[in-house]
Amino acid sequence: MEKLLLANLAAFAMMLAGPAMAADLPLKAEVPFVARFSWTGCYLGGSLGGAFAHKDITDPAQLVQDSFLGAGNTVGVTTVNTTPHGVLIGGQIGCDYQFAPSWVVGIEGAASGSTMKGSTNVALPLGNPDTALVQAKTDFLTSVTARIGYAFDNLLLYARGGAAMAADRYDVTGSFAGTPFGFTGLENRFGWTAGGGLEWAFTQHWSANFEYDYYQFGHRTVTMTDPTNVLLGSVDVRQNIQVVKVGLNFHIGANGW
Repeated sequence: MEKLLLANLAAFAMMLAGPAMAADLPLKAEVPFVARFSWTGCYLGGSLGGAFAHKDITDPAQLVQDSFLGAGNTVGVTTVNTTPHGVLIGGQIGCDYQFAPSWVVGIEGAASGSTMKGSTNVALPLGNPDTALVQAKTDFLTSVTARIGYAFDNLLLYARGGAAMAADRYDVTGSFAGTPFGFTGLENRFGWTAGGGLEWAFTQHWSANFEYDYYQFGHRTVTMTDPTNVLLGSVDVRQNIQVVKVGLNFHIGANGW
């Protein structure tokens, strides 16, 4: 009977001591709040896309005929259209700043090599008759743009715009009254670009984006030379380019989630 009483007292004492002992144990660290992704910081990356250009070229027929026959022989104006298209491969580097609290502003420089190329034929009525092959090619496309966007945590919807430059080449080749010719013109043309896209940060430092851009370069006079026949002339070129591309960026010093 006494043993049973002692056992009950011991159990009761342990029950009383349990909460006190638990109070002396170290508390488990509180799990920190999961922060939102921050777009503030700089980044660099690469891009791949497709491009389509519209180039109106005026007047390749006059260029050829008046070069051989003398100024004033060609009557009227001939404008031909080439539609170069191809692949763009390039890279970009930029910086963003997020504020208030979901708006994002930034600046980006981008450069791409291009395979855009297109051609068309134009009649040479004074050549008994002959035709000329008119080719247009864009080798490089660069831009410096500002962008503004709205962030839904790690998803950024943005618009962009700024200055652009295209490195172009034009060729007019063929035969006029039995004499082969080959005119070439090179130019770096400046203009503007505007577009927009969607960027998704899928890890702390990596993001992917989908973007559309429109490039407008107006019209300029391009000097054309034929070194074989020692001929010189010019054409007027009006052009714009549309680009759809995807990109992958690495964010330097990003805060992440």
